[in-house]
Amino acid sequence: MNQNFTEKEEALYSIMKKYTDRDVCIAFSGGADSSLLLKLAVDCAAEGTKIYAVTFDTVLHPSCDLDIAKKVAKEMGAIHQVIFINELDNSAIQHNPVDRCYQCKKMLFQNLITFAGKVHAASVLEGTNEDDLRVYRPGLRAVRELGVKSPLAEAGLTKKEVRSLAEKLGISVANRPAAPCLATRLPYGADLQPDTLRKIEDGETYLKQAGFPVVRLRLHGNIARIEIPVSDFSAFIEKRQEITDRLKQTGFSYITLDMEGFRSGSMDETLS
Repeated sequence: MNQNFTEKEEALYSIMKKYTDRDVCIAFSGGADSSLLLKLAVDCAAEGTKIYAVTFDTVLHPSCDLDIAKKVAKEMGAIHQVIFINELDNSAIQHNPVDRCYQCKKMLFQNLITFAGKVHAASVLEGTNEDDLRVYRPGLRAVRELGVKSPLAEAGLTKKEVRSLAEKLGISVANRPAAPCLATRLPYGADLQPDTLRKIEDGETYLKQAGFPVVRLRLHGNIARIEIPVSDFSAFIEKRQEITDRLKQTGFSYITLDMEGFRSGSMDETLS
């Protein structure tokens, strides 16, 4: 049965009150989903309940993610814990296998569960929403295997509804674009080298500063394939020379604009 937004919101508050009657850990990236989850946890928590916002500082995620997470956790008054993890220490991840997302999620959440045990938290929560259940998300298998809870999906909230409720609650990152790990910018089977990942991050940071907040810079050998929304193509072409010059300085030999435009998970197209 389809629920309307009000019913879903009520269901989510009920779910969060259940999970926050005791201390709880939340996998916190600083994105819209986990920020909504953290806000509701803080608002719904029983008196004396500790809410831990746990952020992973990793080599596969943009460094700016950590700064945003620290800022938002402070805004909400949660206990913020940062755990450093080098995913490239894991031989099952080093060469970007097809199941990389599963292996990464498993590694991260095993560490989060260990932390939760140390602080005696009763539950571990994460921000999967209803839309995530309908697309290819191999990391969800690790979430289920480890018993991590997904309240937004339990309540049936879509990504649009998550952003709407986050805006309603005044969350500063309500409309922050998704920021998946940097390994998604490389083909499956490619060696994940820290220098390459930082070069991709530097290129995307520049493109965002140039006026393209929704962007992916995919790397194919020495070719940079840039994905932006089709509606941004005209603006991109106007800045074509500036962009080309800057990205070549970063270390890319050939700069291309993907004519299909931005789409999540385009590296998975090679699997079909």
